[in-house]
Amino acid sequence: MTDMPMTDPYATPDLRARKQRAGLAHDRAALRHVAGLGPARADERRALRSAFLAVHADAVYAEVTEGYTRRLRLAELAESAGAAFPGLLPTPAELAADQRLPQALKEGHEIDLGIFFGAVLHAPAAGGHLMGTMLRPTSRALELLPAYRAVGEADLGSVRIECQDGVARLTMCRDDCLNAEDDRQVDDMETAVDLALLDPAVELCLLRGGVMTHPRYQGRRVFSAGINLKSLHAGGISLTGFLLRREMGYLHKIWSGLRTGEDGEWPPPVRTKPWVAAVDGFAIGGGMQLLLVFDHVLAAADAYLSLPAAQEGIVPGAANFRLARYTGPRLARQIILEGRRIHATDPEAHLLVDEVHPAEELDQAVEDCVARLRGQAVAANRKMLNSAEEDPDAFRRYLAEFSLEQAQRLYSTDVLTKVDRFTTKSAEGSAGIGTAPPD
Repeated sequence: MTDMPMTDPYATPDLRARKQRAGLAHDRAALRHVAGLGPARADERRALRSAFLAVHADAVYAEVTEGYTRRLRLAELAESAGAAFPGLLPTPAELAADQRLPQALKEGHEIDLGIFFGAVLHAPAAGGHLMGTMLRPTSRALELLPAYRAVGEADLGSVRIECQDGVARLTMCRDDCLNAEDDRQVDDMETAVDLALLDPAVELCLLRGGVMTHPRYQGRRVFSAGINLKSLHAGGISLTGFLLRREMGYLHKIWSGLRTGEDGEWPPPVRTKPWVAAVDGFAIGGGMQLLLVFDHVLAAADAYLSLPAAQEGIVPGAANFRLARYTGPRLARQIILEGRRIHATDPEAHLLVDEVHPAEELDQAVEDCVARLRGQAVAANRKMLNSAEEDPDAFRRYLAEFSLEQAQRLYSTDVLTKVDRFTTKSAEGSAGIGTAPPD
């Protein structure tokens, strides 16, 4: 790939722009050669793509978004970039073929997606625009909004949402797998979060796990068992539809709010509301990650939290970015690197959980908390607290690294071996990331 001639101190802006366009045209033509490199030359193909994007990520993004005027979500962006720049990304046919295979048999085309998204997110202008795009309401939520507003509830499949007296009550109800998440549940959760934030009747949002029919937890509420390892083993956990969308979509919306327009509009185009989580049973992996973006967390006294991602070989989303703010760096390393569980009654639990109650008293404690946290002043102040606590550019840069690191982890030998061993032993269904919860 050509080097960008942007360091010439004597070049005028017009000359630099012409040189930049000439470099893009030259490298774009060379990029077509990448498409002819077969699977045996995957490293060479990725090196060429990485070199191209290191120079031209902003230009690629500007072209496919027509000068930042189109808002393309992750999958749409990758598809458009692949069509506009042949050789830059795997073809739709290659991605579709991989999607049908178990994880261990895939070619690993998602690593190339990780290279692409990592480069875009590293670029401040392109990455910032993409982050803003992912804070927009989904088309599914906009389609469902009128019917939801008419009756005050919606059953999305793995998540139910009901608005009662100004409170949006979101219930995770994947009772077959202890609320272990996959692409489907991420889509349902983002839709539910959008509906809650779009609904003007909602002042506060509450998330809780539903009552399980799983044999080991029959009749009991469970918060979340994290990533669905059976889906991962079967190839059903995608980088774009799960791992990146989850962080940049509904988790980021809970933290930063929903964007319904452009900067400079009036009224301001961001809708943010307080969020409360109630943990029954356990919050494993992604379930614990969820708690890091909530304003208030309650837990039953017999509940526990854990992030065993390192034991399974993957990166636990943005927990590495946020957890140390709550716990300090030493405890964060124990939780992430060593898989330490935090029980609700442990002394350290107060760093992650605001209230602990006997299981039989949790329902009333939740209602008392909801009553305390309602009101517009609460929403305004939590918005300012979150703005001061987390730098959007630092989060964007973290996700740029995460995109590539997680994509590689998905196809690493240790992950495939551990997931296969877990799913072989688990005849009852996925219990999420890490070892199965105890009886």
